[in-house]
Amino acid sequence: MTQPQLDPLIGEVTKKAAVAWIDAAGAETALWCLWSEDALLAVCGPGEQDDPGFVDGSRCRVRMRGDHGGRVVGFTAVAQRIQPGTPLWEEAVPVLAAKRLNSPAGDTAARWASDNGVWRLVPDPVPDQAGESLPSESLAAEPRATTAARPVRKPFRLHRVKKR
Repeated sequence: MTQPQLDPLIGEVTKKAAVAWIDAAGAETALWCLWSEDALLAVCGPGEQDDPGFVDGSRCRVRMRGDHGGRVVGFTAVAQRIQPGTPLWEEAVPVLAAKRLNSPAGDTAARWASDNGVWRLVPDPVPDQAGESLPSESLAAEPRATTAARPVRKPFRLHRVKKR
């Protein structure tokens, strides 16, 4: 039995994007990811990005944005954990590690095998949001309350500025 053909929009957007918004446990999280052949690859866990609640074999929602910053496509994907030592691990992890920016010193693949989860998100062939089915209202969230906000002081001037 052959797999259904993947929608070309999903393939093109995911190849170009470096970030995907993933909803695996009821809250959307931005994750750095990499498109490899027919799936998105992501690394989650200590020292990497937070795990959005992936469960092996479960379904999650994926939303991708375009160059203009707006949502272009949304689809459902199946999360599959890639186990260390498997042929899929040997194929995917070197590609993923090569694209990982600012990686801590040491063997990245060994650290991922012991401390982190490497996930493969296999998309459904047909998107659930694209074109006319994309939401037209603003999806912006209210800013979170923070104690970091404070009044801004005037900048320090070494010399007196002459008034005109």
